[in-house]
Amino acid sequence: MNHDDRSHDSHDSTTHHEVTRLLVDLQNGSDGAADQLMRVVYRELHDLAEHFMRRERVDHTLQPTALVHDAYLRLMGQRETSWQNRSHFFGIAAQAMRRILVDHARRARAGKREGGERVTLDESVAESPERSVDLIALDDALNKLAALDPRQARVVELRYFSGLGIEQTAAVLSISPATVKRDWTFARAFLQRELERA
Repeated sequence: MNHDDRSHDSHDSTTHHEVTRLLVDLQNGSDGAADQLMRVVYRELHDLAEHFMRRERVDHTLQPTALVHDAYLRLMGQRETSWQNRSHFFGIAAQAMRRILVDHARRARAGKREGGERVTLDESVAESPERSVDLIALDDALNKLAALDPRQARVVELRYFSGLGIEQTAAVLSISPATVKRDWTFARAFLQRELERA
């Protein structure tokens, strides 16, 4: 490992601990904790928002920056949430962004006769690459999956919506990579069936 790699790892570790500390401060009602947290996590939240928006149509009216701010406001409004750590925070942030995009799609559908907004469901979830699916239909299918198996639904949220890899998803959910792979396989098949019905 070269010096740059060590510096990068050290920075990541520092940021990881800083986010966890700020989340504790936030729960304890410390003044300025929310503003400090936003400064520390903004870049990663923006990257997450860009990941979400890449799956949306190119002329989408919502931009990554607006998605970040809307999601952050929702997160700060969840005073009852017991933040466990940085990974938990970003997992909840991904859920918030998904909800905002789905709400946006439902409003768009209500205002016109054609279907809702389309997203690309690539081969990481479905067998047919670059298949365009209705975001609302995908959300409905994911909600059905959550009712049957909440963990599988979380795996989909973290892998498909947040863009996390197998190892990262396993770390967030405190399960083994083998379990993530198994859940991912079953969840993907379930979503494929539901989307074909829709």
